[in-house]
Amino acid sequence: MTTQPELTTQQEVSHEATLFAEPIAHIGSFTITNSLIMSWVTVVMLVVGFALIYKKIKHVPNGLQNIFEILLEQAFTLADTVTGSRHKSEKFLPIVLALFLFILVNNWLGLLPGIGTIGFIETEGTHSAFVPLLRGGTADVNTTLAISLFAVIMSHLFGVLTLGIWKHLNKFVNFHAFMEIPKKMRKDPMIILVNPIKAFVGLIEMVGELAKVASLSLRLFGNIFAGEVLLASMMAIFAFILPLPFMFMELIVGIVQALVFSILTLAFFGIASSAEEH
Repeated sequence: MTTQPELTTQQEVSHEATLFAEPIAHIGSFTITNSLIMSWVTVVMLVVGFALIYKKIKHVPNGLQNIFEILLEQAFTLADTVTGSRHKSEKFLPIVLALFLFILVNNWLGLLPGIGTIGFIETEGTHSAFVPLLRGGTADVNTTLAISLFAVIMSHLFGVLTLGIWKHLNKFVNFHAFMEIPKKMRKDPMIILVNPIKAFVGLIEMVGELAKVASLSLRLFGNIFAGEVLLASMMAIFAFILPLPFMFMELIVGIVQALVFSILTLAFFGIASSAEEH
């Protein structure tokens, strides 16, 4: 009599870096993702940190307050080179600086031990996948898209507040160019050709606004997500020492990407609040 060996089945647990954030919990129809939790953590850290700093501000600065004031003055100097005006810098920098800090802290939090490596196993049928509890906020395309939309929408809001809704709208749909044709057609017949071209250029500007959103969001997401995948690959090869140079590189990348995003946002604010002839 022959006996067959006992069959055993083992489920393989996979862990793949996804472009989207993984859901952790649900509150009604609202989904809480692992990157959303990190974004909340970042906001709480910034609010609590600056609340504590605000309580220690003195009229005669000393210690850390001197350092913060030097950094703030350098930020204003850098902003002046982009906007060309201290008045505009004072108006735009609070928002741009908040975006810079939010992006920078999110970039750096994603490098902490446990982020992306501590989680739970989710099973669907015969497939099991590891889902991290926390994930860097800017490694999620939803987060970068949201802050990019905020930056572009705020640039239009500043444009309307500075120039008025009519002048700002004419940058994109040039009604003024069409209205000039009957008035100046006799003196300058070429206006029949020139002004429709101006209106067409305005339509191109509308496409450019969409390109701004795509450029801001994908540049930030691509660099941070690529760094996340690179570090995971290095740790899979050898978990000790080997990832350290790459982690240091990602610290630099985190600063650079936050700075690039902030300067571009500041430039968009400045352009939107300038008259067309400027």
